[in-house]
Amino acid sequence: MTRRLPLSLNRFTLSNRRRKVAGIGAAVIALALVGTACSPVEPAGNSSSDSSGTQAPAGQDVFGEPADAAQVKQGGTLTVALSADPDKLDPTLSRSLYSRYVFHTMCEKLYDLGSDAKIVPQLATALPTISSDGLSLTIPLKQGVKFADGGTLDSNAVKISLNRDLTLAGSARKSELGPITSIETPDPKTVVIKLSKPFAPLTAALADRAGMVLSPAAVAKLGANFSNAPVCVGPFKFASRVAQNSIKVVKDPQYYDAAKVHLDAIEYRIITDSSIRSANLKSGDAQVADSLSTQDTPSLQKDDTVSVLQSQSLGYQGLTINIGNSSGVGNPLKSLGTPLAKDPRVRQALALSIDREALVKSLFGGLNTVACSPISPKSEFTSDTAQVCPAHDPAKAKQLLADAGVKTPYKVEMVTSNNPDSLRLAQALQGMVKEGGFDLVIKPVEYAALLDQQDRGDFELLQLGWSGRVDPDANIFNFVGTTGSQNVSGYSSPDLDKLLTDARQSTDQAQRVKLYGDVVTKLQQDDPIIYMYRQRNLTGVSKKLLGIQVYPDGVIRTAFAGFAK
Repeated sequence: MTRRLPLSLNRFTLSNRRRKVAGIGAAVIALALVGTACSPVEPAGNSSSDSSGTQAPAGQDVFGEPADAAQVKQGGTLTVALSADPDKLDPTLSRSLYSRYVFHTMCEKLYDLGSDAKIVPQLATALPTISSDGLSLTIPLKQGVKFADGGTLDSNAVKISLNRDLTLAGSARKSELGPITSIETPDPKTVVIKLSKPFAPLTAALADRAGMVLSPAAVAKLGANFSNAPVCVGPFKFASRVAQNSIKVVKDPQYYDAAKVHLDAIEYRIITDSSIRSANLKSGDAQVADSLSTQDTPSLQKDDTVSVLQSQSLGYQGLTINIGNSSGVGNPLKSLGTPLAKDPRVRQALALSIDREALVKSLFGGLNTVACSPISPKSEFTSDTAQVCPAHDPAKAKQLLADAGVKTPYKVEMVTSNNPDSLRLAQALQGMVKEGGFDLVIKPVEYAALLDQQDRGDFELLQLGWSGRVDPDANIFNFVGTTGSQNVSGYSSPDLDKLLTDARQSTDQAQRVKLYGDVVTKLQQDDPIIYMYRQRNLTGVSKKLLGIQVYPDGVIRTAFAGFAK
């Protein structure tokens, strides 16, 4: 099955091209796995061209370089080909990586990440000053900053935005912000956040959507419908959106650093088929394309008009199992009632049926890496325990099913995005798990429908991914903590909750490392999420464009790019 493409693509010669969906027997299968807050991210071929056009060794990060103002011309509209339609353009409610692409241009944060994944000030002027007891964070703000509607950014605007994250129904940010008791504004340029307990991940949370500051006037006017006409601080401001087709932002002349903004506008065009994204990149109809396919990357690397950026993701790709989300996320937990939901042995059997090494080698050409946990090996919180990976063992999987009293083949329905690359992965998994005693039935749906379906709890098994954050808490608590705002599995474990809470409250690095190792051990016992691999972020960029960068957080940084003179 394929999804309907935007009508604007029909004029392109290659717009109707489709590749036959192959099974696990294919030597190389392109993959793009769509999931919560994650883009379809795929490996390239054996090398990637850096920003100068030379070939970088396989696996080497190529983030791109900032634009040199002397080498770019002013004006023009940048077209970005996206592999899926962003969800709500509301930082409080948003859950997809694609919305983060757009937010990068129009909703700045208190803090940001550098290419080294270190936190740096953005709308703040310095990292927070933390009290000796860890219960108070003081944040100094930039002065003279204007929202796109002309309002002035001050401490009250920050307070309104954070309180909205904490209280708005359906907020995806609430559990990211931790035990905040109050937000104080001693003066317009100072925010003081008070906590009931120390919360180590807070600064990292403020370097993502929880740290985006919204226009108080727009919040008051639109309320829960803020995404219809979002207003923040940024180099660009929201202009228009056509669902399933495009989003446009235009340069904001009131931006405090407007001299660094070269483009007039950026249009994000939704193109779900990776081959068509690549064709648009080659033809010049798009200047940036996300989630390059393994099938198309080799030719792009040979194209002297295109550069390929790549970086190792901080996130993961995996499968989420519906354990207790039969009433919808955020509602009281209630078991789905299936053997997969009730018995961890059945979930362990499914995990043992997946040959991660085969996925990495035959599907990704060895460029992606095996993952059995939500903690990146590059994280400062990693350990040997956090990277333990149970071996592929279909015989043991069948034994576990027998011990659980489950008749084989055990039928499981898996919801996945219906783009061609996700379907290739789904068919690969279908063939793999059969050997372990499972009959995997693939249920493809549109990406937007997938997000809605997971929230309703209308699934048994769901293909999901996460683009990753620098602090492990943001890769774990939201998804498997009992009160996690994105706990679509409906998983609940008092033991795990205690480990996660202790890790949140500790300011001792060694202690946090040990606790997260224990967290991984517990997750592998219960398997609410089966982690499969860690992908590389891949982005194609026209060499007519300068200044595009992609860091390990996966966000395509377009705001300060420009066309070459």
